[in-house]
Amino acid sequence: MLTYGLDVSGEQSEDLPGSVAGVSFAFVKATEGHTYVSPVQKAQAASARKAGRTVGFYHFLWPGNISAQAEWFVTQCASVPGDILAVDWETTEAGTYASNKEKDAFLAAVKRLRPNHRIVLYCNTDFWFHHDSTSACGDGLWIADYTSAGRPRIEHPWKFHQYADGPSYDRDVYNGSAAQLHDWARGLL
Repeated sequence: MLTYGLDVSGEQSEDLPGSVAGVSFAFVKATEGHTYVSPVQKAQAASARKAGRTVGFYHFLWPGNISAQAEWFVTQCASVPGDILAVDWETTEAGTYASNKEKDAFLAAVKRLRPNHRIVLYCNTDFWFHHDSTSACGDGLWIADYTSAGRPRIEHPWKFHQYADGPSYDRDVYNGSAAQLHDWARGLL
């Protein structure tokens, strides 16, 4: 069974009611590097929560200052207990990217700082196949592969699959039911 969701950034509206209809979760961009905070993350998360959706936050990882970035993320994101925390590992606008070692260190630092939250890795198949060398993905993998929903072209177990991008939000699925997602996010599974 697949459960549908979406992910948004500061480029989308503060209010998600139309977009949230028919989905069970929403990932919201919270931070990037060690200086950027999305000005709409609180409103986007509140909109998703009001609709009864499971909420996740993500941090866009830059190379360097890994401890500072982890601290920045957990102190600046509007998470509450039961929210999922994710690291977005991909190429930056400057054409750089965090190393595999930095990605692993970030996941570990966030888990130390927020031990009761589920921590996941977001990356695309290019990063998974060509940059990853440890398969470390925290509590789960969120893989981007624009193909049929729930059919990412990887063998590694995954929790979330971003299967499409769109003008108003990206589309994702969770590998399980909405009830399972709710319980997993809260550490009950």
